[in-house]
Amino acid sequence: MAYDEVVTEAKLRWVGDVALITLDNGFDHTKPNTFGPLGLASLDAALSAAFERPGVAAVAITGKPFVFAVGADLSGVPEIASRDEALQVGREGHRVFRRLRDSAVPTFALVNGAAMGGGLEVALHCQYRTISSGAAPIALPECFLGLVPGWGGTQLLPRLIGPDKALQVIVDNALAQNKTLKGPQAFALGIADAMFEPADFLERSLEWVQSVLAGSVTVERAEHDRGEPWAAAVTRTRAGLDARLHGAAPAPYRALDLVAFAAHADLDEGFAAEDAALADLVMSEELRSGLYAFDLTQKRARRPVGAPREGARPVTKVGVVGAGLMASQLGLLFARRLEVPVVLTDVDQARVDKGVGWVHEQVDGLLTKGQVSADRAARLKALVTGSLSKDAFRDADFVIEAVFEELKVKQQVFAECEAVVSPECVLATNTSSLSVTEMAAGLEHPERVVGFHFFNPVAVLPLLEIVRAERTDDATLATAFAVAKSLKKSAVLVKDAPAFVVNRLLTRFMGEVTKAVDEGTPFAVADGALDRLGLPMSPFLLLALVGPAVALHVAETMHEAFPDRYYVSPNLARLVAAGKPGIYTWGPEGQQVDPEVAAMFAPPPGVTAPTAEEVADRALAAMAEEIRLMLDEGVVAEPQDIDLCLLLGAGWPFHLGGITPYLDRTGVSERVTGRRFLDRGVASLP
Repeated sequence: MAYDEVVTEAKLRWVGDVALITLDNGFDHTKPNTFGPLGLASLDAALSAAFERPGVAAVAITGKPFVFAVGADLSGVPEIASRDEALQVGREGHRVFRRLRDSAVPTFALVNGAAMGGGLEVALHCQYRTISSGAAPIALPECFLGLVPGWGGTQLLPRLIGPDKALQVIVDNALAQNKTLKGPQAFALGIADAMFEPADFLERSLEWVQSVLAGSVTVERAEHDRGEPWAAAVTRTRAGLDARLHGAAPAPYRALDLVAFAAHADLDEGFAAEDAALADLVMSEELRSGLYAFDLTQKRARRPVGAPREGARPVTKVGVVGAGLMASQLGLLFARRLEVPVVLTDVDQARVDKGVGWVHEQVDGLLTKGQVSADRAARLKALVTGSLSKDAFRDADFVIEAVFEELKVKQQVFAECEAVVSPECVLATNTSSLSVTEMAAGLEHPERVVGFHFFNPVAVLPLLEIVRAERTDDATLATAFAVAKSLKKSAVLVKDAPAFVVNRLLTRFMGEVTKAVDEGTPFAVADGALDRLGLPMSPFLLLALVGPAVALHVAETMHEAFPDRYYVSPNLARLVAAGKPGIYTWGPEGQQVDPEVAAMFAPPPGVTAPTAEEVADRALAAMAEEIRLMLDEGVVAEPQDIDLCLLLGAGWPFHLGGITPYLDRTGVSERVTGRRFLDRGVASLP
């Protein structure tokens, strides 16, 4: 072994004539079971011992508490030196797991907890499956990382639940920020044959095993048409991939091809195709990039650099200044995660009622979807109230403002809050670009002011930029990070610099694209110039999401701070003045450039319009320059923090890794700034 594998042992014991194999790596539930070479060997040996015992009636596999298994041990991937080695990894997983499928005695997977990747695949190889209603997460996340389910997933899952549902799990969920299933959802899809409650899951599952063996329970599974319906499911998914990725990421396309192949291939052929795909992708730059990005989001995001480890104050009540959409989203999030009273304030009763009403409607929606119980829904609605007076904040420990992005307005809001709250109450601002230091300058206690910048939609995007102003003290900062953790957000500490990280980079990027259109580049050419990256949305769709008025305001703010680098489009200003919601309109013929908008963007005479390649080059070069300046200014501690911010706050694609290794890999960083951002390549990172 060239790396230190945390070995998952397959521990065999007998329950009557049933061999029960428990996967257990000997650690607590925060260290889930994985399969490396030694783990596969342990399972292989346990299966041999079980099958060789005379009178064995069945073999069942389960996991340690909370965890079934979460797949291959990816920490060993950097040690794989050749395609032949990668090919052998795929073949060995298939060989061991297939013993369960080909067994002459019935085999059962008792999925008691998390089952991801190879963990779910070992369950699919079993002939029968039970699942705990508390099991989570359940997923095949390989495409998210730059791989395919390579130990049977692309061949077995569509045969079991049909191609439409299988592609939802293999491709759609993986690309939707690695969406996972819970036990009841997996059961509803048909992944498991029976579901039991967590409290007595193992006992009930073993009783069910005996019922199957006795013939009192039979399991019937539908046959899925391998003809036109199968092909239609593949075609629909391919169209969605093309619209989203434009061919940028190979893994999901390879997985799609494998599912298509399963329609007419036998299992030997299908597993061999998985082996080949796995071998190709393990050696790819995409996988190294995906693992770098995954490592950041799983490790660095959970242990924020610069966050104080002690000194956080308890938060028993939260105040939200404002009752608009952003403020209402914050109110709902604080109530759901902290489960403390939350008070919204605004300038008139109608706005307060609308904000509180929106929160209550969302809670009702959660109840309808079965995401909260009736009792919890009632408690959440009772927690969120409204007031016209900031006197309601007197006993609050944390007050956050989400009002109009104007410095004087925010200064006034904080002055009014400081007049009523305790000296220890944290005052947080959701500003996206303004100086937190200036916001706190006139206060008696500026040390308790902190930036707390969320991204829209609040419930979806996991990033939280925590901004330390010049006088923010450690207790305030510690409280901010503790609250962020309770909100289940990934927090990054940033310096109080204009627009912080994500908006600073996106504004610079958008400035280059709008400038190209101002110079005569057609909208479609400029908007599609970076399609090859597989970004989550094009620049002008992002403009519509953010809102032209907000985008213009941030551009003007950044131009004021850095006039030589940040471009303010006069045509964008005209678009805002005309009240246009964006560049495009949508109708029966699909997405079209609004002709009135097109008329506003007439290019000046004598200017050569940039090509798509020039637009992309200018945009990436601008990002590289800005990142270098941000690092030199100390806006964040290291390049990895910028990567993390764009991954979690702007949807930077995992298959590219972070933006800094991408700019290093493509040579842009050295060409523009004279040096790389990272001292070592993505391939060397775990």
